[in-house]
Amino acid sequence: MGPALGRRLWIIVGLALLLTVVLVFISQRRPPPRVAVVDVVRQTLTSVISTNGKIEPVKPYQFRALIPALVTAVYATEGQQVKRGQLLFTLDDKSVRASLDEARAGLAAEEQALRAAQGGGRSDLAAKLAGDLAKAQAGRDQLQRDHDALAKLEAQHAATPQEVQDNRVALVRAEADLAAAEKAKSEFDQQARLDAAREQILVDHFRSVLADLEEKVRSTHAVAPVDGTLYSLPIRFGDFVHPGDPLAEMADLHEVRVRAFIDQPDLGQLAPGQAVDTTWDAHPDRVWSGRTEVIPKQVVPHLTRNVGELLCSISNQQLELIPNTTVDVRIHLNEKLNVLVIPRGAVLADGGKRYAFVVQDGRLHRREIHVGMSNATLSEVIIGLNENEVVALPGEVRLKDNLRVTPVPPE
Repeated sequence: MGPALGRRLWIIVGLALLLTVVLVFISQRRPPPRVAVVDVVRQTLTSVISTNGKIEPVKPYQFRALIPALVTAVYATEGQQVKRGQLLFTLDDKSVRASLDEARAGLAAEEQALRAAQGGGRSDLAAKLAGDLAKAQAGRDQLQRDHDALAKLEAQHAATPQEVQDNRVALVRAEADLAAAEKAKSEFDQQARLDAAREQILVDHFRSVLADLEEKVRSTHAVAPVDGTLYSLPIRFGDFVHPGDPLAEMADLHEVRVRAFIDQPDLGQLAPGQAVDTTWDAHPDRVWSGRTEVIPKQVVPHLTRNVGELLCSISNQQLELIPNTTVDVRIHLNEKLNVLVIPRGAVLADGGKRYAFVVQDGRLHRREIHVGMSNATLSEVIIGLNENEVVALPGEVRLKDNLRVTPVPPE
């Protein structure tokens, strides 16, 4: 190797050493990485379930068409506050009233027939049969007495055998007449009982038909059953409605309920009486408070989820919540007062242990901790941290023990 080449190698080595020294110097002057930190504080920790739900009236009243008919008048508007007994709408009831008149006439006729049957049948025929039976009974009894007397007289030779024989023939004939009269009366009584049973069935049928027609007539003049909000009124004057068509819905909306959709893993944490907060995008500054009432007893499909349907009572005194709106629901499961908390993101795991990075004198110090109750954002610290200590939050900088950092507030 020549002298020129040797000098060049020494120059390169020297430059490399100089660059290393410069880089070390620059790195020592570079500020420590910025890491977001938070204080360990004491506060009330609440565990909640957050989900969505639907507003429902507690006791809705639905009006449906019972007959095919035209809407002849509409006296209210959708969303209106109505009073009990207020007329809401009317339907054409001419045809059903004609049927009602026919049913009333038919019922009157059948009730008269029933009274006759229960009284023993036709009175004139019943009287004739009773008279025939009494006459036959009396004739047979008289001939029986004559027979007994003639038998004694014959034994005393005071009556002839022919007289006795003639009486015996007449007695047999009278007994046959009595048997025929008894049979006729028995058959008449049995038929009366059958007629009474048949007439009772017919009367019951007409009464049922009459009650159904009366309900249909009443349905053509719909009145509000309570004070409340008429929140659905899809019909207009001149519409033709068919049986089963919805006509109106109303309820007292001062108290409503939320049907909250709870995912399966959270169902075991529910109990009656838990506090509920409800919010609605239409009024983002309002929170409606309530309580859980009916805990789900089964899981049902809901869109892409399998959920339990939790019913919660909600106070709605300003009538702002309306039926069938979708709302956000927070169920407060548990609450602890004055506990040490840190963000859940500051709790790190290493196997079965939990730890956090405490910031002291500009450096990170890994410390094992024990945690208790948690919610979506915070965790309770039982052991390992003290109030007003500072812990680091994971971010772009990889946290490690003894790392020098620049603490900054979280964004």
